[in-house]
Amino acid sequence: MSKTMKNTLVLTIITLIAGFALGLVYEITKDPIAQAHDAAKKEAWQAVFPEADLDSFEQVEVDQKAAGEVVKGLGVNATIDEVCKVGEDGYVITATDKEGYGGDIRVTVGIKADGTVNGVSILSISETAGLGMKATEPAFYEQYQGKQAEKFYVSKDGGDGEPIDALSGATITSRAMTGAVNAALGYFQNAF
Repeated sequence: MSKTMKNTLVLTIITLIAGFALGLVYEITKDPIAQAHDAAKKEAWQAVFPEADLDSFEQVEVDQKAAGEVVKGLGVNATIDEVCKVGEDGYVITATDKEGYGGDIRVTVGIKADGTVNGVSILSISETAGLGMKATEPAFYEQYQGKQAEKFYVSKDGGDGEPIDALSGATITSRAMTGAVNAALGYFQNAF
């Protein structure tokens, strides 16, 4: 057997073993990862509607065409990812804004039946430590809470709606958070 054939055979065997090991690890970790994701989602639901029983959350299909029109009309680069009806209390809408400084910002917004923002919970964010990550502090995200507005805007930018004070040194993050909340609020206003 030539040296080239021997090396090819060795590399093929190593590749097959590595591929099998990778597939095995994926199968072992797939369910725990899905369970952790589901637990984080339900925790966010409870955070934005703490008075609601978890059994009262009923997932509703997202009308992606309507969602696309809403976010386009708002001028934000966002998506509506998930919607849940919370009995007669309102809706929980998960939205992702694609223009955060460090990447996507995914939030869950609780909206009461009368259009009042009941709460905001951040599902994923990867902003700069000490600046954009301050969006995870209640002092920032609670600005949306308890307000019945058609939309929000970062006060530094001016605009129509309810003003939100920007994070110092993290205006892009503030805009992305506000964009995600506005996308959820806009979808609620147009779909329900």
